[in-house]
Amino acid sequence: MNQLRKFFKYIKDYSKYVDFSLLITYIVLCMMGLVMIYSASMIGGPRGMLSGAGAVSSTYFYKRQLFSIILSFGIVFFMTYFMHINIIKNKRVQQFSIIAVLLLLVATMLFGTEVNGSKSWLNTGVMMIQPSEFLKIVTIIYLAYIYDKKRQLDQMSLDLFSPIFLIGFCSGLVLLQPDMGSALLIFMIIISILLYSGIAFGTMIKTAGALVGVACLAFIYNMATIGSLLTPHQVARFEVLKNPFKDESGIGYHLSNSLMAIGNGGLFGRGLGNGIMKLGYLPEPHTDFIFAVISEELGLIGAVVIISLLFFIVYKGFMYAALATSMFYRLICIGVASYIGIQSFINLGGVSGLIPLTGVPLPFLSYGGSSMLSLSIAVGLLLMASKHVKQEAEHKKQMKIK
Repeated sequence: MNQLRKFFKYIKDYSKYVDFSLLITYIVLCMMGLVMIYSASMIGGPRGMLSGAGAVSSTYFYKRQLFSIILSFGIVFFMTYFMHINIIKNKRVQQFSIIAVLLLLVATMLFGTEVNGSKSWLNTGVMMIQPSEFLKIVTIIYLAYIYDKKRQLDQMSLDLFSPIFLIGFCSGLVLLQPDMGSALLIFMIIISILLYSGIAFGTMIKTAGALVGVACLAFIYNMATIGSLLTPHQVARFEVLKNPFKDESGIGYHLSNSLMAIGNGGLFGRGLGNGIMKLGYLPEPHTDFIFAVISEELGLIGAVVIISLLFFIVYKGFMYAALATSMFYRLICIGVASYIGIQSFINLGGVSGLIPLTGVPLPFLSYGGSSMLSLSIAVGLLLMASKHVKQEAEHKKQMKIK
């Protein structure tokens, strides 16, 4: 009984450093995602219209996502209250993370399962995982760790470029799957972290050139293997932006149905569960096109609420980055904010026709265990960093009083 009392006292004492507005926003997004995944799959699942599963029960995707959310909530709670930031700074933890994700990416290249033209899934025997999702987290913590240790960031040196080359090589493996959406997101996370790392502008330009070089090598590989810079699947996604309704039953099928679903919702939507386009018209309504289902069923108001909640998390990340005195905390916050913000833009831009479709899921709302775990770890990192930023601010305040 005493141990239980101590546990709750510890939770109460530490709760004053926890940003509950951030935590509640994360929970609300996950719960809304769970509801919309059930709505998007409850009819298509039993009819076998959703890829990779065949005919399944109406609650198949709901239950699997619920399991991922429960596991994710546990991870976020543990990271927030019981995990010290110094664990991430441990050299061996960093080395293990890099080696583990590199091996997973290589294994995916050799033994991965192809889904929708991308060989990015690995069957571990227990569950299907997408290693590129965890590379996003490793990119954030590894670059934050490395550049926090560097003191002469204005000088060109191997110490500056070695982490970029290593992460760039891993990103190149993702690009070769080919998973252009995830590779693009990782490159943009790298650029975001570099912008806040204190590196001189000229040095940053040369570093960006090195990243472009990695992308060029991947394109050269494509030229050698398939005879073109982009796969036919990728070329079609660029071409469809010109006029998605020109070939509605061909290359424009995905985007034209997505746009119709968004337009059908109007201001207030058709009502939860009453969407039409998810009934065999929208491909992957529970994953890539979950926002189209949300827009049709909850209308413009529901779509704006979702976008606002995602923006709030991104805003919190940049806010804590501005308040942090430690380079490590700052880069963690920037990395997480960039991860969630850019991934949201890529998904929303794809389903609305602003940019080519990439297959990148909408954070916290799309179905997917790997994505949910990765994004939840990112939120856990942000909560950990924000907790230490608050503790530093409180310490400074006490020092001024003394």
